[in-house]
Amino acid sequence: MRDFDETSITEAVLASVRSTPNARVRQVSEALVRHLHAFIREVEPTEAEWESGIRFLTETGHLCTDTRQEFILLSDTLGVSMLVDSINHRLPVGATETTVFGPFYVPPPRYPNGADIKAHLKGTPMYVSGTVQNTEGQPLKGACIDVWHADRVGFYDLQKLDENSELAGRGRFYTDADGSFHLWTIRPSPYPIPHDGPVGKMLAAQGRHPYRPEHIHFLIEAPGYRRLVTHLFAAGDEYLDSDVVFGVKDSLVREYVSHSAGTAPDGKAMQGQWYSLHHDFKLATDA
Repeated sequence: MRDFDETSITEAVLASVRSTPNARVRQVSEALVRHLHAFIREVEPTEAEWESGIRFLTETGHLCTDTRQEFILLSDTLGVSMLVDSINHRLPVGATETTVFGPFYVPPPRYPNGADIKAHLKGTPMYVSGTVQNTEGQPLKGACIDVWHADRVGFYDLQKLDENSELAGRGRFYTDADGSFHLWTIRPSPYPIPHDGPVGKMLAAQGRHPYRPEHIHFLIEAPGYRRLVTHLFAAGDEYLDSDVVFGVKDSLVREYVSHSAGTAPDGKAMQGQWYSLHHDFKLATDA
């Protein structure tokens, strides 16, 4: 194994991994080598550009912590996360569509139906309700629903733990016998992904903004059904057509309905402006 040049090096590397015992590892290794070498041949980087790329990946790794995952942000902003999601969630007709998981999930505290998860967050009240059903429309009792979202200025609680150690804007609920759930929180807002690191520099160099449209995350699980990870986006948001992580799907865009005072669906007397959001989620069987 010597004297390789730009035309022979690829086959030499491929030959070195062909005896990999695990078939899946072999498949992935061979594909990685083929596509990575093809990329290098196409762009023909200078040595300085190659070194810059290594620094970029190194800086990306250095920024990863328990509350920030820069590599997930990189995957998201290059559309890789949504491509992986699409490949892994080829769902039957009628099932609620999936979208990216995002880097700000942690298992939330459990609440009873009707509880308010805003904790210390300030903002306009929002009533969120819905049902969990199968694709035939039958209600699923006891389905587990994790909900989380950003605050009114676009930060998740995990991003501000130095200011307040209490989790806020996230909670776990279970559906009633009719498959329903409901909760109170505040209306979130559009927000930029963290762009003070290498991913932000990449976006700037590409002439792209770092914003995601306003949304609420849902993770829904029920025995015998496929786990659902999705968002509900606010209709009319200015970033629906330019989501930096390519996560918007038309079926997940919903009206965040504005109300003025009056009585909420759960009987609560309201003063001033508040919002409501309702959606019926449908899970695919775990076949």
